[in-house]
Amino acid sequence: MNWTDERVEKLKKLWSEGLSASQIAAQLGGVSRNAVIGKVHRLNLPGRAKAGGTQTAARPKRPAAAAAPRPSNFTARPAAPRAVARPTGNALPKEDMDADFDVQSERLPVPANGNGTVVPMSRKLELTQLTERTCKWPIGDPLNDDFHFCGNESPDNSPYCTYHQRLAYQPSAERRRMR
Repeated sequence: MNWTDERVEKLKKLWSEGLSASQIAAQLGGVSRNAVIGKVHRLNLPGRAKAGGTQTAARPKRPAAAAAPRPSNFTARPAAPRAVARPTGNALPKEDMDADFDVQSERLPVPANGNGTVVPMSRKLELTQLTERTCKWPIGDPLNDDFHFCGNESPDNSPYCTYHQRLAYQPSAERRRMR
């Protein structure tokens, strides 16, 4: 089926009257609903009137941005320098990490709730300082400057230290009791 001028005019008329693409296809005959929708888009016809509503106006077209060549005296803006100095690379070598950090029970604070749970002191590592063997438990708000990760040593095949494992992986029976 070819789109003759008469059929296109009839399509425009029926579309402006608010008929659906299926109804227009039935009246034209020999075309599918999708063919009508495609032709409407190619003709850039405005959205049809919806039942019970007002006719919507077509969106104003944005002017096409011309890719003009830059003048020879064009210089790009320099990037703003970052205020935070961070080590480069994926992670710090083990030698650069605090070697004197040992988790010992006498150094760990006991919470005021008195249930005997020992909360380890975090090493306050940044994302770039994390390794496979460090706890990746986030502490604080990521939008604040004091955001960091726990950084304590984590057992094999776990992203968290022993303390944060207990918080992250609670048996379902304990979760029900806590509610």
